[in-house]
Amino acid sequence: MSKIKNVVFDLGGVLIDWNPRHLYRKIFTNEEEMEKFLTEICTYDWNQLQDGGKLFSEATAELTAKHPEHAVNIAIYYDRWKEMLGGEIKETVVLFNELKSSGIPLYALTNWSHEAFPWAYEMYDFMKQFDGIVVSGFEKVMKPDPEIYRRLMERYGINPAESVYIDDNRPNAEAAAKLGFHAIYFTSAGQLRSELELLGLMQTNGQNGNDAS
Repeated sequence: MSKIKNVVFDLGGVLIDWNPRHLYRKIFTNEEEMEKFLTEICTYDWNQLQDGGKLFSEATAELTAKHPEHAVNIAIYYDRWKEMLGGEIKETVVLFNELKSSGIPLYALTNWSHEAFPWAYEMYDFMKQFDGIVVSGFEKVMKPDPEIYRRLMERYGINPAESVYIDDNRPNAEAAAKLGFHAIYFTSAGQLRSELELLGLMQTNGQNGNDAS
């Protein structure tokens, strides 16, 4: 097995707890009504359009025209977007810091709006510790399209055979695996630690194991 020289993280769901329910539970008193709104109006697929580079103002105007009765709650989605952030996922950030302390280069590849990403970047100190970040909103291409992985590889000289890719979205992890990454489908910090140990990146005491014979 090739020695691992890089680790690439997805952000939302791995290092950052992003969920529109953090905001909309403040708006809706009925959980069922909130879920209906998020599955029929401000949907995951709609939000992904903005992750692909569409402007918040344009997306909000178009959706409001289709559903004028929901105008107020649609506007809140991006007006109060920061309230969708539930904080860093501390157990995974611990692993991130252990890897950083070991000296291994760390990168991020994320589907994230170019308008919202700067807010998150400023909110979390660990974000400044990445050796490189590729954001779909700026690139106008999203995971699992192989093109965005290739941009990461070319921009930072990353050899996928020598790199780990971590994502909580299975298709995104599978796309990385097809390009030759050691892909990890993230389900928990404990599971991630175990898989990183198997790859020789850390021991249970948090020390890097890449130099072990």
